[in-house]
Amino acid sequence: MGERGVVVKLDRGFPLVRLASGEDVRCEHATALVKGERVRAAIGDRVSVALPDEHDKGIIEAIEPRRTAFVRKDPAERTTGQVLAANFDTVVVVEPIVQLNRKRLERELVLAHETGARVVIVLTKVDLADAGEARGVLDDVAALAGRDVAVMGTSAGDEASIACVRSCIPAGETAILIGKSGVGKSTLVNRLAGRTLQETASVRERDGKGRHTTVDRVMIEVPGGGTIVDMPGVRGLGLWEADQGLGAAFPDVEALAAKCRFRDCMHGDEPGCAVRAAVEAGELATARVESYRSLAAEIADVRTRRKEASHLRGEKASDRKKRSRRKSS
Repeated sequence: MGERGVVVKLDRGFPLVRLASGEDVRCEHATALVKGERVRAAIGDRVSVALPDEHDKGIIEAIEPRRTAFVRKDPAERTTGQVLAANFDTVVVVEPIVQLNRKRLERELVLAHETGARVVIVLTKVDLADAGEARGVLDDVAALAGRDVAVMGTSAGDEASIACVRSCIPAGETAILIGKSGVGKSTLVNRLAGRTLQETASVRERDGKGRHTTVDRVMIEVPGGGTIVDMPGVRGLGLWEADQGLGAAFPDVEALAAKCRFRDCMHGDEPGCAVRAAVEAGELATARVESYRSLAAEIADVRTRRKEASHLRGEKASDRKKRSRRKSS
């Protein structure tokens, strides 16, 4: 077995692995590791690396079991999950307080909760909203996220707000930052690190939107704290295996769903639907139920496609065995 290390950077080149000795080594994956299953190391992965004398790179021979993982549906594959980060303690969901995209936030919360890590929401660019508007959005997001999720607002010039985020990343722990491009993740990382590490782009004053700036994933030390990973702005956040995440992000809907007359109730026109009754009584917002139903349907569709793909692979394997038997007879 080779030397142990941690993947500390993923960019357009080869993974950078920090060995136990402190040395950073560019690595490639062993053919045996990626063949068939196409396994790739993610940022934060604990790996075993061989360092052959005749090779100019290290070779990742094995990836240790992941304690946590952030997984989305692979945009290039209909039935494959893509691991973007591993072995973190906290998921920090970053969104701008101005023109907040509630549906995207709900989706991000499902994916964040599915990891099993602690979840924190940071609403950036508070200085672009008036005090009353900012307070209203913070309260609304806190109600949406639930009592187990910390919600805080930040602005680049407010050190106290940055310190609140820093307190969520204690020494010895790792946090990943997720959010679309232009929401202020790179600015937040720079403030947390105490120096400019990530390039930032110009921002339009009217809506606080910026351009995509981060193109790689890298672990960054937070002075007096742990480490953070600024994930590139991810446009596609297709759900993968996210049943637990859905339940954690929509506990109000699932609590009511447990009271429905039918276990497979779709919360539409079925009789005895507790969810629809709550909507009609004004106890639950229609938009929230629609989001829940849409995300649940997406998860179910992925599950169906995976079963179909697995069945198809099984049939192909069976066909190969039949052809082999015919040749040998």
